[in-house]
Amino acid sequence: MRITKKRKQSIALLAFVFPALAFYAVFMLAPAFGGAAYSLTDWNGLNPAYEWVGFANYAEALSDDPSFAHSLWFTVKFVVFMVVLQNAIAILLAVLVESVGRGKAWFRTIFFMPNMLSMIIGGFMWLFIFTKVSSYLVEHAGLSFLDRSWIGDPDFSFYAILIVSLWGGAGYLMVIYIAAIQGVPKQLKEAAAIDGANAWLTFRNITLPMIYPAITIGIFLTLNSSFKAFDAVYALTGGGPGRATQVVAMNIYEEAFSFNSRYGYASAKAMILFLIIFLITMVQLRIMKIREVEA
Repeated sequence: MRITKKRKQSIALLAFVFPALAFYAVFMLAPAFGGAAYSLTDWNGLNPAYEWVGFANYAEALSDDPSFAHSLWFTVKFVVFMVVLQNAIAILLAVLVESVGRGKAWFRTIFFMPNMLSMIIGGFMWLFIFTKVSSYLVEHAGLSFLDRSWIGDPDFSFYAILIVSLWGGAGYLMVIYIAAIQGVPKQLKEAAAIDGANAWLTFRNITLPMIYPAITIGIFLTLNSSFKAFDAVYALTGGGPGRATQVVAMNIYEEAFSFNSRYGYASAKAMILFLIIFLITMVQLRIMKIREVEA
């Protein structure tokens, strides 16, 4: 059997893709399907013997677990703030960096640098700032608005987590928006300037509609990362005080790896989180695609 040139190209492409596909299947798909199966059991993570309980874990999580409901509500609130603020800040940074005549590379590096650090390390850095540096500034610089219990007070600890998360993630989205802004034709901006449009009108009527695909990506990334937030909360508050700042991922972690671990029950919670992210992402992509077409 003679192999045509097109078939050879297909075989070559499959050969390049296969290692990555195999890695993804073994380390991502297999655990995902395994977690879905374990969510229907009462497995504790160690004992090889377990029983099938069907959807009892899901029913318990959705109706008889106030800590899970609280962590889900806290996560939703956190996601709303993150989606709006992180994308707005990233777009603002992208516009400011692109408007700089010289030194763009330096500003891009500075704003992107937090993304290169582990959020656990960044969280401990900010923990030192909130507990030590802020009190020093209050005492020696008179900045009384910093005199807050940033970690011990649930209201302010939420904003502390938000600040750290925005600091760590805005730079990454900024790079995406910079690439999108650079793709906007200069002729359109020049024509708008000739017609008398100022910088704000040019951005609102020309730049913003043309970067909608990048905004779709930005919102998608922010939604996924915010719903799965863990390390910043773990480093700053550990979910405390009490469980006031516990996100869903931390609630699942606690359920799976606490002393009385319930791995099957934690897997059910993880599947609920997956379904929530999946449904919200599908709706978001649908809405943003319609906006892109209208723009």
